[in-house]
Amino acid sequence: MKDIKSLFRNLEKKLKQSKWFEDDWEIYNRGPYLQLYKTSWHNHNQGGVHFETYIESPQIKQKSFPICLHAEEDCPSRGEFIQRFLDLEEERIKGWKGYQIIAKDHHILQKTLPLNFKNLEQRLYDELNQLRKLESSIEQALHELEA
Repeated sequence: MKDIKSLFRNLEKKLKQSKWFEDDWEIYNRGPYLQLYKTSWHNHNQGGVHFETYIESPQIKQKSFPICLHAEEDCPSRGEFIQRFLDLEEERIKGWKGYQIIAKDHHILQKTLPLNFKNLEQRLYDELNQLRKLESSIEQALHELEA
């Protein structure tokens, strides 16, 4: 079994070296679990809006793992935020291979990837880079709720 914590540390370094990664992007990494988010997304306690992925025991057993967009309890007017966000992005997301819109509780969307260690770090990076394209719509939906 490959060292998942090491893989996530390397992924964090790779994200931080990206051209788009600036001061307002944050990473919460606790070993086999990672969140990527902007400082304005109410995620200071890991309970706001964030992109998330993890490879823990259940995922290893299932040989698959998720990469998601969540809006948890610290997201203001969560239900309304999710609806506003999807009004802006639903069509684009439907065009992304493998992504499902869930829009239930804190789950907004998710893609399940096979747990194959070949190029896993690069695949995770590519998926997070894809999700990052939703940044402006996330910020717009949050801004509209705060206005």
